[in-house]
Amino acid sequence: MANTTKDAAGRLVLDGWVQELAPGEVFVFGSNGAGFHGGGAARIAFDRFGAVWGQGHGLQGRSYAIDTMTDAATMARDIAGLLAFAREHSELTFLVIELGCGIGPYQPADVAPHFADAGANVALPPSFAELLG
Repeated sequence: MANTTKDAAGRLVLDGWVQELAPGEVFVFGSNGAGFHGGGAARIAFDRFGAVWGQGHGLQGRSYAIDTMTDAATMARDIAGLLAFAREHSELTFLVIELGCGIGPYQPADVAPHFADAGANVALPPSFAELLG
């Protein structure tokens, strides 16, 4: 798990920007519902980690798309789906970036609470981990 550290609370936290993935790591990125991965982290997921053009939700190669552009309810549903998927796949580590906070319309304080029940195999960006305490 080259991309993570643990914080004082024992939570898995991203250590810098994700440039590459170690075996068993999955890049979790913000997408639009149509899966047009033209910019930001979505483009990185498409170029480097197997995101599929036209697929705006779920596992794709070594990446996992969360629709952050349709509306907050869709984003919340996708995050809940990710957390359920992560619970079923403890052999994987999910590297969550600041979803929806770059090109998307949200701030970390809007998104972090959705990850309050994230399991031990979900690494959060430092801003989310700090907000969750």
